[in-house]
Amino acid sequence: MRSRLLSQQWLIAFLATVLVLLLGWTWTAVPVLSRTESSQAKVLEQVWQTVNDNFYDSKFNGVNWQAMRQKYASQAAETRSPEALAVVVNQMLAELNASHTHYYISAEPEYYQLAGVFWRRGIQRQLKPFLPNGKLEYAGIGAYTRDVDGKTFVRAVLDGSPAAKAGLKVGDQLLSVEGQPFQPVKSFADKADRPVSIRVQRTPDTAPQTIAVTPKRLDPTTMFLDAMKASVQVIDRGSKKIGYVHIWSYADDIYQRQLEQELSDRLSQVDGLVWDLRDGWGGAEPSYLNPFTAPAPTVTFTNRDGTKGGFNLPWKKPVVMLVNQGSRSGKEILAYGFRQFRVGKIVGSKTAGAVLAGRAYIMQDGSLLYLAVADVLVDGQRIEGKGVAPDIDVPFAVPYAQGRDPQKEEAIAAVVEAIAKR
Repeated sequence: MRSRLLSQQWLIAFLATVLVLLLGWTWTAVPVLSRTESSQAKVLEQVWQTVNDNFYDSKFNGVNWQAMRQKYASQAAETRSPEALAVVVNQMLAELNASHTHYYISAEPEYYQLAGVFWRRGIQRQLKPFLPNGKLEYAGIGAYTRDVDGKTFVRAVLDGSPAAKAGLKVGDQLLSVEGQPFQPVKSFADKADRPVSIRVQRTPDTAPQTIAVTPKRLDPTTMFLDAMKASVQVIDRGSKKIGYVHIWSYADDIYQRQLEQELSDRLSQVDGLVWDLRDGWGGAEPSYLNPFTAPAPTVTFTNRDGTKGGFNLPWKKPVVMLVNQGSRSGKEILAYGFRQFRVGKIVGSKTAGAVLAGRAYIMQDGSLLYLAVADVLVDGQRIEGKGVAPDIDVPFAVPYAQGRDPQKEEAIAAVVEAIAKR
């Protein structure tokens, strides 16, 4: 009965997600001019025209899009750097009040990460001329940051990354890198594979300290899978063992295959699971709930020496989903379904409310426009701008958190409670 409900009620969501994927995989080329012909004003014009031709809403969410062209063209012409232009372009795009709509330049890790999402969907030919040696990579440490009151703090650290190995913690205030202000890409350019000194402050009242981090060349097409594998834990809580896995990106089915492998391998003997979907990128399909909802026969095999094994899917043990405001797109659809089918508790903070279908476009100077090209409804409901609220809301103040993760701890506690009730 549960499986039949899943197939019936999720048909709309599934078709919508397929549309998202098809739109992402279908590459629409934007004419690329040479660097010598490009200008700040021409880039803004190209962004404006791309939005005009492809934005999902022909009425532009009630915005006079023609007027936006006039409003921002002169500002763009006066800019003297890619960074300054990006500010103007994103101010124009913000007028649309739509998710999956942002302009990125190569000084941002998101530029490479988003290009990695679309890399195998036709983006190579457009982007390669702007990449050193045609390779999609950047020197970095694998830390997400957030600016609060003019200060830069670490808000998340990729598992297994240089930042994690060096002991950089969530909540650390980044004061400087090699004596210069922190910049997420430029601070580590040409510094891969050699130690770099990062000055951090861990609490408001203690003296700053210096941490040596060795950046490496990060490949956006593989880095999130590596982080997912490194995230897997078996956590002891009394007599119970709690499994944990963090899926940083769901923009390819390879991540789901890896999850299912972990559930049948390293996590097969745990008593419950924390499924962490915080931060990173979306792209998940509704069918990714199937390991926790769809019925299937139990298969056990016995080897010649008497040892036994088996397939442990579907997952029949307690599971808790962990989300936050960085959980977006397909991850939010999973959160919606997780609640709809009463799989388990959702812990953390409300998701992003970013559930439009996006596509990437390369501009004439190699910059990247991420644009919402289709609306998405889930069971006929619009999650865009609303998000999914958790069952257990856990505030998480990032500044000076000293590596503490109250959301993860609450999720573990919720799993232990669910195990006790079985």
